[in-house]
Amino acid sequence: MSDSHTTQAPSTHGAGDPLPPLPQAPAGRYRHYKGGEYEVRGVVRHSETLEALVLYAPLYNDSGLWVRPYDMFFGSVEIDGVTRPRFALVQA
Repeated sequence: MSDSHTTQAPSTHGAGDPLPPLPQAPAGRYRHYKGGEYEVRGVVRHSETLEALVLYAPLYNDSGLWVRPYDMFFGSVEIDGVTRPRFALVQA
């Protein structure tokens, strides 16, 4: 079966090798720059690439848990010439 998805190279991490530390993310309620609020549950690791991912759930519906790359979650966006965080902590 062919995989049509773009993927990163698999991890070369061996089963006995220590894992690199995950970055920290305060658990709590965050507001997306478009207005929706989300609960961050923590930071997890992608099983193949070891990429840090933020685990979160929307508070405005019951669509389950989601992940977003850590650097994207805590990155910035530019709207009308103003740079702002993609997600801002509302309540820890």
